[in-house]
Amino acid sequence: MSENLARHFLLREDVVFLNHGSYGACPRPVFEAYQRWQLELERQPVAFFDPARGATARMRDTRVALAAELGTDPDNIVGQTNATAALNLVARSLELKPGDQILTTDHEYSALEKTWAFIVRQTGAEVVTVEIPLPLVSEAEFTETVVAGFTDRTRVLYLSHITSPTALLFPIERAVAAARERGIYTVIDGAHTPGHLPLRLDALGADFYAGNCHKWLMSPKGSAFLYVRPELQKLIDPLVVSHGWTADNKVPGVTGPFGNTPFVDQLEMQGTRDPAAWLTVPAALAFRRDHDWAEVARRCQALAQETARRLAARTDLAPLSSPEFCAPQLVAMPIPDCDTLAVHRALMEKYSIEMPVFKWRNRAIARLSVQGYNSPAQMDLLLDALTELLDLEMKATLMA
Repeated sequence: MSENLARHFLLREDVVFLNHGSYGACPRPVFEAYQRWQLELERQPVAFFDPARGATARMRDTRVALAAELGTDPDNIVGQTNATAALNLVARSLELKPGDQILTTDHEYSALEKTWAFIVRQTGAEVVTVEIPLPLVSEAEFTETVVAGFTDRTRVLYLSHITSPTALLFPIERAVAAARERGIYTVIDGAHTPGHLPLRLDALGADFYAGNCHKWLMSPKGSAFLYVRPELQKLIDPLVVSHGWTADNKVPGVTGPFGNTPFVDQLEMQGTRDPAAWLTVPAALAFRRDHDWAEVARRCQALAQETARRLAARTDLAPLSSPEFCAPQLVAMPIPDCDTLAVHRALMEKYSIEMPVFKWRNRAIARLSVQGYNSPAQMDLLLDALTELLDLEMKATLMA
């Protein structure tokens, strides 16, 4: 698998890169398309940024291509630099007041925990955290746990679709529907989802959804999107007010200054910035089609799950979920209690393995990403490295 696909990536050959989940990795043809956009910008920047000479159309071309992948209308999404920025837009646009509650789980991304802490300080609202039972083995138990946290003061349900620290695939559909029925805003962190799972945003029914394109979709860094249901787009205020804003942006049916909806124009046109990463998303989608990515992903999932099972056999530690609730190509593997920072450093210094090892809720975790450039031999090296560093006792069955 990886021997055929690794040549398409720019990763250093002297590093075993098992951390696609943090920042992704961009294939060479996609990166070359990125550089072509940057070169076109530098050759004639005035023409490149002029809406009348194609700037608006280029930005829309990406929205059209990405919307087809995401199962929504191009006017429901807008490009952002990353999912954190997109979710900050939402969090700071919602009119919360003292006593309002933001319901979330104990598996959320630390940067967004800080975002909501900031919102709490600004508004007087409060964050209520529910603890998801582990191992996650039941959609019904997950949904019941979330819904049990609703009160008459819950205004926002904030969930990850795929969790960052624990690599769990949260079955969010019924929880989202239950919140919508109660008039609770649903805000979904889908940073790891695009390109990792099939995603149909309109069918999901979330009010707000943010996703990265630079992770599993493999576009360049700085490409992400914000999705907002049409009837709620008037709620969103830009963090930067610039040429795309109009005083009538809250009025239904009004067109923005550059011919899009006010939602799109006020977030796309915010002063000078390099849009090359966003414009390269169609090239990333084409690369995936050209390489039968559904089959690549299937093989990566099988390799990730096999590696997790082999490590669990050595540690005697149970997984965090049953297979259907584990992210397909991303798995958080419990390891014996240890100095996780020291293990992380030793993996790189001794074995040239780039992979996060950290503490989460007093659990030691090694988080493995498997992408099309990885190989079974790299998984063997990882298992041997962890066995040595953690002083694991090899099971007789694994020695055979």
